[in-house]
Amino acid sequence: MADSTPAPVIAIDGPSASGKGTVAQRVATELGFHYLDSGALYRAAALVALEAGTNLENESDIAHITMNINVIFDGEHVRLESRDITDAIREERVGVAASRIASWPKVRAALLGRQRSLRRPPGLVAEGRDMGSVVFPDAALKIFLTASVEARAERRYKQLMGKGLRANMAALLHDIRARDARDSERAVAPLQKSAGAIVLDTTGMPVEEVVAQVLARYKQAPQVP
Repeated sequence: MADSTPAPVIAIDGPSASGKGTVAQRVATELGFHYLDSGALYRAAALVALEAGTNLENESDIAHITMNINVIFDGEHVRLESRDITDAIREERVGVAASRIASWPKVRAALLGRQRSLRRPPGLVAEGRDMGSVVFPDAALKIFLTASVEARAERRYKQLMGKGLRANMAALLHDIRARDARDSERAVAPLQKSAGAIVLDTTGMPVEEVVAQVLARYKQAPQVP
């Protein structure tokens, strides 16, 4: 008889540029788990909307786009069907747009089933804003990463400059503060530490140490055989 126990999930949530993407990818690689970058789904929808000139305040139109995009995670690359959009979705204008459309209930509902469908053996590492609170409330381990606004702006600045994209530190600080406010205050699935989540402040912590802590916590999780 087939085992009906759902595949384990490690949910890693946190604000923008808290390091959750890098940490989640490395944890997934270490464990041989699948990886879900939920933010990439919203960013992909935002990119399509921006390129099509769609009104970001039109919830129905954005939800329609969201339901019809075909996003594929290919290692460290994100593809929209055959197009590599890994760098395009990391542009600040796309991130700001993604944060705006993520407040729409119809948009979030359109993505909920798609995110849950990625829960497959041997396991899933899912990162975003509401992975532990809404999408996978039964996750084996819930982590909430945080860091100072200044540290997060510096990380985003280095990330963008490293990709050859233009960046301005003052603008990044402003955008991150504004995004924190939007994500925390939205009516649907606001950014918040879910019940039972372990908080890790990554402000002065090397990524290797954060990954090691997450792996150690997972080994200690009661749901792990």
